[in-house]
Amino acid sequence: MNEPWFQEGLRFQCTGCGGCCTGSPGYVFLSEPDLDALTRHLQCDRDAFIRTYARQVDTQLALIEDPVNYDCVFLKDKRCSVYEARPVQCRTFPWWIQHLREPTDWQAAKERCEGIDHPDAPVVASDTIAEQCLIYLDNLVAQHFIYEQ
Repeated sequence: MNEPWFQEGLRFQCTGCGGCCTGSPGYVFLSEPDLDALTRHLQCDRDAFIRTYARQVDTQLALIEDPVNYDCVFLKDKRCSVYEARPVQCRTFPWWIQHLREPTDWQAAKERCEGIDHPDAPVVASDTIAEQCLIYLDNLVAQHFIYEQ
């Protein structure tokens, strides 16, 4: 079996810049566990959370964003206001399959994230990277529940 190109690990450390939570339009899709964690954290019921913080995209739920600058609804002063309960999609960044296929994909992600290859960042072991990528992929499958209004 071939080893991944990142077998020696990759440097990453979140700098807290908030850059991944703003910018071009995108989606932070929510799984059932994400909804559970966020509603517990915010101490609100599921319906109130969905009405206030989510939107339907096909059959999935995604967090809303500012229509002008595309900031995540939970980005406050360049910080995540629900960091402890942030969705799996956010928690596993940058360990997404689209960033790990080839070194050029990692370099493209680096252009958008100052924590990738940051000089003070520790080397993250390839086993940890693979584990985080699997968590991200498992969550993608869990997002495909049918949302009924």
